[in-house]
Amino acid sequence: MTDTQIWIVILALGAGTFLIRFSFLGLIGNRPMPALVLRLLRYTPVAVLPGLVAPLVLWPDATGGSPDPARLVAAFTALGVGLWTRSVIPAVLAGFAALYAVLWLLSGV
Repeated sequence: MTDTQIWIVILALGAGTFLIRFSFLGLIGNRPMPALVLRLLRYTPVAVLPGLVAPLVLWPDATGGSPDPARLVAAFTALGVGLWTRSVIPAVLAGFAALYAVLWLLSGV
């Protein structure tokens, strides 16, 4: 690809992203939404976060795409803390701590 083609693709993707966001925020952003839509939108982060995290746990680049015990322990720790506290921040922090603790234990230091 030439530089011009790359910039055309970048600009087209940027315009597409803007139009998708504008269609929701710009056109209906100042109108009240039905209760059903508001209730369904509450589940968006709950659906997106596992979709981002699952490939990193199941097929991490650091291990050549094979699952490893450290990431699985961290994922289950984060899941358990999240269910227990009903809060994302403690779950993420517990997952970080578990990941680094298990990596440290497995490194033999």
